[in-house]
Amino acid sequence: MASRILVVDDEKSIQDFLRLLLEEGGYEVTTASSMEEGRKIFFGDSFDLVLCDIIMPDGNGLDLLREMKAHNIRSSVIMMTAYTSTKSAIEAMKRGAYDYISKPFDVEELKVVVEKALEKTELVDENVYLRRELEQKYQFSNIIGRSRPMKEIFALIERVAKTSSTVLLEGESGTGKELIARAIHYQSPRSSHRFLSVNCGALPENLLESELFGHERGSFTGAVRQKKGLFREAHQGSLFLDEIGEMSLAMQVKLLRALQEKKVRRVGGHQEEPVDTRIIAATNQDLQEKIESNDFREDLYYRINVIPIRLPALRERREDIPLLVDYFIKKTSKEMGIEPKRISVEAMRVLEGYFWPGNVRELENVIERALALSTDENINLDDIPMQLVQGGTKHPSSVEIPDEGLDLENYLDGIRRQIMGQALSRCDGVQTQAAELLGMTFRSFRYYAKKMGLTGTVESDPGDLHPGTAE
Repeated sequence: MASRILVVDDEKSIQDFLRLLLEEGGYEVTTASSMEEGRKIFFGDSFDLVLCDIIMPDGNGLDLLREMKAHNIRSSVIMMTAYTSTKSAIEAMKRGAYDYISKPFDVEELKVVVEKALEKTELVDENVYLRRELEQKYQFSNIIGRSRPMKEIFALIERVAKTSSTVLLEGESGTGKELIARAIHYQSPRSSHRFLSVNCGALPENLLESELFGHERGSFTGAVRQKKGLFREAHQGSLFLDEIGEMSLAMQVKLLRALQEKKVRRVGGHQEEPVDTRIIAATNQDLQEKIESNDFREDLYYRINVIPIRLPALRERREDIPLLVDYFIKKTSKEMGIEPKRISVEAMRVLEGYFWPGNVRELENVIERALALSTDENINLDDIPMQLVQGGTKHPSSVEIPDEGLDLENYLDGIRRQIMGQALSRCDGVQTQAAELLGMTFRSFRYYAKKMGLTGTVESDPGDLHPGTAE
């Protein structure tokens, strides 16, 4: 689609000249002969660029510039005048003009200025589009989960997003802490500014300090230019500090000072710079235990733990597994360029009963693997990793009931599936031997094995020798 340009000038010859020149360049041109006419056309339509004269019969074009920029920041504006002065040029730029050109025009210069102004408009449009895409992507409604624990978290983070309070996200690896952090940012008043993240455990102390606070040129070997630092780059936005429990005690002191003073000092620098950056921290460790072992500062813990949010493990919200499976099948199929596949009932039962130590991230990887290896129109048991089918991951010896409660039947089914799977594995898949190992009747074992999608061979059916045995 051709870029749309509005020309506002009281001289008919200028209008005709610019229309001819710009239409030859492939642009769509509209003209206006006065401020009032230009105002009506601009506010009643949409333009990518405005060329506006400063001296008009019914007013000053700089006033129209101010109104245009207040109404629509995306449209670039170029001011034109036959009375060149440094003062008017500065005033035009202050009021938001992209550039300033003098009459009579240098045609080649005019073409270049118009082209650059339209590139700026296109860049603004692209940034607005990308920001809207991100905001839509990280809406709470797009985070998969209909279980009670997730609904409670959605309600909490919706309230949290409206504030600038520091948030501490706690939960096992793979539970989606960064996803929640991004959702908080993109639903907040800070969404028009940057969301940046850093893994505090992935960088040594000296590099982490430079990454967070920046450094001066020559402050250490390899510092060939000045670096701003994430705190400054995320000014008025949000900074996600992942795995904050891995941060050294020395860095914890520096971070605490930055949070308390809301100022940062570059490595090798002498001046402190004010920052307005929202901190969202995350950890998969028990920070209170680290405080007791003197590995984490208690004062920093209370500084970052203003609003704590605990993300449940996937096994604590098993009713969300079918929703997540459906989402990952559609998402991964689109990325692979294939038609989405269905998943068999038996395969879904295995996924619902598995312990998922890697949580949602592990589930996504399992679905990706299944789609890559499946040769059928459905995802079947054969496409699921054997350790899931046979219950290769043990449940902990003790279970702590989470605050939001526990689906006991679902939890016990998962334990049953994994123990029976281990018994089958130990007995080389022979169901009669696995049943004997667990003190179960063969028919009872066979019933649950079929229900849970466990496979194995049968050497003999004890039920055939004892017809009267109840199943």
